[in-house]
Formats: sequence, structure tokens, C-alpha cells
Amino acid sequence: GVLNGIAAVLPSFIAQKSGHIIATSSVAGLKAYPGGAVYGATKWAVRDLMEVLRMESAQEGTNIRTATIYPAAINTELLETITDKETEQGMTSLYKQYGITPDRTASIVAYAIDQPEDVNVNEFTVGPTSQPW
Repeated sequence: GVLNGIAAVLPSFIAQKSGHIIATSSVAGLKAYPGGAVYGATKWAVRDLMEVLRMESAQEGTNIRTATIYPAAINTELLETITDKETEQGMTSLYKQYGITPDRTASIVAYAIDQPEDVNVNEFTVGPTSQPW
């Protein structure tokens, strides 16, 4: 999804010499979790991809800003997509205790976008204050 999104906008952003790509990763892109190697590896890759994209844009003078959001327990449709019952029960319990609303993440996106064109804020980790890890 991240690669497809970047591919869709990159030609226009390069042509206009500006743009802002904001990708969603996960806290699993910053911290390793037992049992989450494959998922975590894909989320760690987003971090590198976005930073290299920003660096290469700077080298080429295309001025594309990038930001990566690392959400923790955000109440989205995620729980509805889990097919393994044990995993679904564990995640439901976790999200009932710690989940916050998606508008919290939306405000971070707005903050990133509102920065001046010559400012790039690379990373945002967002999660509930009460989540102890």
C-alpha cells in the first residue's frame, strides 16, 4: 500500500517540485515484539523508505517532504479484520483498555501539513498516554 501510494503521487510531485507524502507504519516499526517478526519487518521498512525518499528528493531538488506516523492502539477497523480468534480476543482486550480515537492521528497529520514548505518533520509516534510500553 505504501509503495502504491508513493508511485501514484511521485510523478506529479517531482514535476511540480513539491509535495508531502505521509505514510502510516506502526509502533512495531520502532520496537520489536515477540511473534511479530514479519509484520514488524514490513513496518521497519516503511521508516527507511520514507527517510530515503526525503533524502533523495533533497538531492534532486524536488522538495518532497515526508512524514511517517507510528500509531499504537488507535481504534480503527483493524479488529474487524483479524481472523485468528485468540489474536482477536487479545487485541480486543488491549484496544478496550488503551485504544484512542483516530482523530488524534488526524491532528498529527494536520500538524505535519501545516509546517512551512522548508520544514520537514519526519516521524510521529502516537498512542494513548496510559499505554505503558
